[in-house]
This record gives sequence, structure tokens and C-alpha cells, in this order.
Amino acid sequence: MSKHTTVKKKFLANSERPSALRTLPYDKGFHFYTAIGNYTGETATNLVNFAAKLEVIGVESVNFHFKRSDFQKWIRDIVGDVKLAEKIDHIELELTGEKLRKELLGTLQAHISELKIAFSHQIRKHEE
Repeated sequence: MSKHTTVKKKFLANSERPSALRTLPYDKGFHFYTAIGNYTGETATNLVNFAAKLEVIGVESVNFHFKRSDFQKWIRDIVGDVKLAEKIDHIELELTGEKLRKELLGTLQAHISELKIAFSHQIRKHEE
């Protein structure tokens, strides 16, 4: 095993991965509903999975959760990513349907990319 691989594995094993990129237990996941008591059967346990589910979940679920600020609450309080929650807070409240989905996905995907880039820079620092 190369020194590079050993350093990278130790870094990853030390759980220094940004908390926003960690996978949460199922009970802490985001459970998608279309209305109170109407669970869709879909749950996301990390931000990447959340974005993937957001791409395909029915727009009624997207609208329901956005109006209640559920996305921001989960991201802020459970995932621990205040910056992303604030970005979502700035999305226009009047947006609905596919326009809302597109705006949410763009915000999420851009933020996830930023986190991954920052994490890869942290790994490189530990390798030096």
C-alpha cells in the first residue's frame, strides 16, 4: 500500500469528512410526504441522496415541504449545514412545481460540488 493511500484512508477513517456529506441513520433521514400523514415511501439519508430523490419525487411533495420550510429545517438541524439552509431560504416563496424543483436542485448540486472540492483540498493537505 502506498503512502498516499495510507494517508487518505487514515484521513477518511478519522471522520473528518464534512458532516453535510455524511450518511445519517434512517430515522434521521428526510422522509418525503405529499401531505401530513401521506408518506411517499421515499427517504434520503445524505445530501447527495436527497438531491437524487428530489429529482424524481412528485412535485406535490416538493411544494408541500418547501412551503413548510422542511428542507431547510432538516438541512440546518439534522445535516448541520447552515449555509445550505440559508441558500434555500433565499429561493422565492412563490415558486412551485418544476420551476421550484429546478431551483432547489441547482442550489443543492452547486453546494454539494463546493463541499466535495473543499473536502478534496483537505485530503491533499493531509497528504503533503
